[in-house]
Amino acid sequence: MFDWMAWTLPVAVFFSCIALMLVGMTVWELRSPTVERRGFLPIATTRGDRLFIGLLSAAWLNLAFVAVSEKMIVWFGLEHEPSIWFSFIASMALLALVMRKG
Repeated sequence: MFDWMAWTLPVAVFFSCIALMLVGMTVWELRSPTVERRGFLPIATTRGDRLFIGLLSAAWLNLAFVAVSEKMIVWFGLEHEPSIWFSFIASMALLALVMRKG
Protein backbone atom coordinates (compact mmCIF):
# COMPACT_ATOMS: atom_id res chain seq x y z
CA MET A 1 0.00 0.00 0.00
CA PHE A 2 2.80 2.45 0.89
CA ASP A 3 5.25 1.19 -1.74
CA TRP A 4 5.09 4.46 -3.67
CA MET A 5 6.84 6.31 -0.84
CA ALA A 6 10.50 6.09 0.10
CA TRP A 7 9.95 5.17 3.75
CA THR A 8 13.28 5.94 5.32
CA LEU A 9 13.77 6.49 9.04
CA PRO A 10 13.76 10.32 8.78
CA VAL A 11 10.53 10.25 6.74
CA ALA A 12 8.86 7.92 9.24
CA VAL A 13 9.98 10.08 12.18
CA PHE A 14 8.75 13.23 10.41
CA PHE A 15 5.27 11.82 9.77
CA SER A 16 5.11 10.28 13.26
CA CYS A 17 5.87 13.71 14.75
CA ILE A 18 3.08 15.25 12.68
CA ALA A 19 0.61 12.60 13.87
CA LEU A 20 1.67 13.11 17.50
CA MET A 21 1.31 16.89 17.14
CA LEU A 22 -2.21 16.54 15.76
CA VAL A 23 -3.22 14.27 18.64
CA GLY A 24 -1.56 16.57 21.18
CA MET A 25 -3.19 19.68 19.71
CA THR A 26 -6.61 17.98 19.78
CA VAL A 27 -6.23 17.10 23.46
CA TRP A 28 -4.89 20.58 24.25
CA GLU A 29 -7.79 22.24 22.43
CA LEU A 30 -10.34 20.10 24.30
CA ARG A 31 -8.76 20.93 27.67
CA SER A 32 -8.09 24.62 27.01
CA PRO A 33 -9.91 26.34 24.12
CA THR A 34 -7.69 28.76 22.25
CA VAL A 35 -8.06 32.49 21.71
CA GLU A 36 -6.79 34.42 18.71
CA ARG A 37 -3.63 36.43 19.18
CA ARG A 38 -1.13 38.32 17.08
CA GLY A 39 2.55 37.48 16.89
CA PHE A 40 5.03 38.10 14.11
CA LEU A 41 2.59 36.65 11.56
CA PRO A 42 0.58 39.40 9.82
CA ILE A 43 -2.76 37.92 10.93
CA ALA A 44 -4.44 37.02 14.21
CA THR A 45 -4.09 33.25 14.65
CA THR A 46 -5.22 30.44 16.91
CA ARG A 47 -3.03 27.50 17.94
CA GLY A 48 -4.51 25.41 15.13
CA ASP A 49 -3.76 28.14 12.58
CA ARG A 50 -0.17 28.38 13.78
CA LEU A 51 0.20 24.58 13.64
CA PHE A 52 -1.08 24.53 10.07
CA ILE A 53 1.19 27.41 9.00
CA GLY A 54 4.12 25.83 10.82
CA LEU A 55 3.56 22.42 9.20
CA LEU A 56 3.39 24.01 5.76
CA SER A 57 6.57 25.94 6.49
CA ALA A 58 8.29 22.77 7.71
CA ALA A 59 7.25 20.90 4.57
CA TRP A 60 8.53 23.68 2.30
CA LEU A 61 11.81 23.82 4.20
CA ASN A 62 12.27 20.06 3.79
CA LEU A 63 11.47 20.26 0.08
CA ALA A 64 13.93 23.12 -0.36
CA PHE A 65 16.62 21.10 1.42
CA VAL A 66 15.99 18.09 -0.81
CA ALA A 67 16.12 20.36 -3.87
CA VAL A 68 19.53 21.82 -3.00
CA SER A 69 21.14 18.88 -1.20
CA GLU A 70 22.89 17.62 -4.36
CA LYS A 71 24.17 21.12 -5.07
CA MET A 72 25.54 21.37 -1.53
CA ILE A 73 28.10 18.73 -2.46
CA VAL A 74 29.64 21.14 -4.97
CA TRP A 75 29.07 24.32 -2.95
CA PHE A 76 30.68 23.04 0.24
CA GLY A 77 33.03 20.39 -1.20
CA LEU A 78 31.30 17.51 0.59
CA GLU A 79 32.00 13.85 -0.11
CA HIS A 80 28.30 12.92 -0.16
CA GLU A 81 24.88 14.51 0.29
CA PRO A 82 24.17 16.03 3.70
CA SER A 83 21.87 14.07 5.98
CA ILE A 84 18.16 14.75 5.81
CA TRP A 85 18.25 14.94 9.62
CA PHE A 86 19.56 18.51 9.28
CA SER A 87 16.40 19.60 7.50
CA PHE A 88 14.26 17.67 9.97
CA ILE A 89 15.81 19.50 12.92
CA ALA A 90 15.59 22.85 11.13
CA SER A 91 11.95 22.29 10.17
CA MET A 92 10.99 21.30 13.72
CA ALA A 93 12.76 24.42 15.02
CA LEU A 94 10.84 26.53 12.49
CA LEU A 95 7.58 24.87 13.55
CA ALA A 96 8.37 25.55 17.23
CA LEU A 97 9.13 29.19 16.41
CA VAL A 98 5.84 29.65 14.54
CA MET A 99 3.88 27.93 17.31
CA ARG A 100 5.53 29.98 20.07
CA LYS A 101 5.98 33.44 18.56
CA GLY A 102 3.73 33.41 15.46
